[in-house]
Amino acid sequence: MYKHPLDNREKMTPKEALDILIEGNHRFVNDLVEPVNHRNLASITKNEQRPFAGVLSCSDSRAPTELIFDQALGSIFSVRLAGNIASNKAIGSLEFACKHLGSKLVVVLGHTGCGAVKAACDNFEEGHIGEITSLIKPAVNLEHTVTELRNSKNIDFLAKVCKLNVDMQIRRMLSESVILTELLDQKKIGLVGGIYDLDTAQVSFIADDMVF
Repeated sequence: MYKHPLDNREKMTPKEALDILIEGNHRFVNDLVEPVNHRNLASITKNEQRPFAGVLSCSDSRAPTELIFDQALGSIFSVRLAGNIASNKAIGSLEFACKHLGSKLVVVLGHTGCGAVKAACDNFEEGHIGEITSLIKPAVNLEHTVTELRNSKNIDFLAKVCKLNVDMQIRRMLSESVILTELLDQKKIGLVGGIYDLDTAQVSFIADDMVF
């Protein structure tokens, strides 16, 4: 666990930041979460924050980022939106985390059985939910290997769209953010994508979505 949010972060590399998340998820999966004095951390960070990673993840109540990576207060700049969509406001939040707070890593984290992805697969557009599904639909349209039962009831189709959605949100982030692309070019940050499995509690990072 990254226990000291105001210490040693400047020397951390993007790959080291990823290793911290991988190790934390391993602890979570194996019920080995480390004890932490949250009240003490609240006091330490009350005037300043130095999160080592910014994570764009889904709002799903079963996938709280800090818990699944076994991290504490001050460690993760968490941006949570249904479907882990890279909306302009989400991108701006991550730009702030990296440019002004010094985060070393950006993670786009999807998860299995995502309700927002299901809605996109089923062409659900009611209310403002349509604003969300419109940013996921490109991933649905990009999936060409499944030709029958292309809806949320098809578990294989849903899983493939969930992964493609992570890919697409990363692509959108790279195309829309000069700040993040410049920091990537300067090797000051890394960018990775992953999928959290609700059944196993395991996070699988996607090799094709790693930029360092």
